Amino acid sequence: MKCRTFFFLALMIGLALVSTPMLAHHGSSVYDTKLTTYKGTITDFQLMNPHTEIWFDVTGAGGKTEKWTAEAPSLTTMARLGWNKTLFKPGDQITFVGNLAKSGSHIIRLRKIVFPNGKEIMIDRGEDYAA
Repeated sequence: MKCRTFFFLALMIGLALVSTPMLAHHGSSVYDTKLTTYKGTITDFQLMNPHTEIWFDVTGAGGKTEKWTAEAPSLTTMARLGWNKTLFKPGDQITFVGNLAKSGSHIIRLRKIVFPNGKEIMIDRGEDYAA
């Protein structure tokens, strides 16, 4: 009986250790807390798991084109917000609002999209409201 209890406890501890990094993945600590806005031209859009991604070009200082990636939640989450694979197409002009990566890479954690006609789509996550 003691052997079974020991095995069960060892298994639970092992599962807890393995699952902790998976939970940590969904944090937002790698992004700045300040919201930043960019107007850009979409080059590609992938509604996929684990994160939906939109690649877009921004005209930077001196007219130089910068390549950016907007990261949104999973396909399932975005589908619940009404997104589909044809929502964006290359050439679309969109305003992106989100949190920039602290690393300085051209990645923005998407919080809102604004279409040229003024229509807005908010992208809220549970951790955005954590205290």
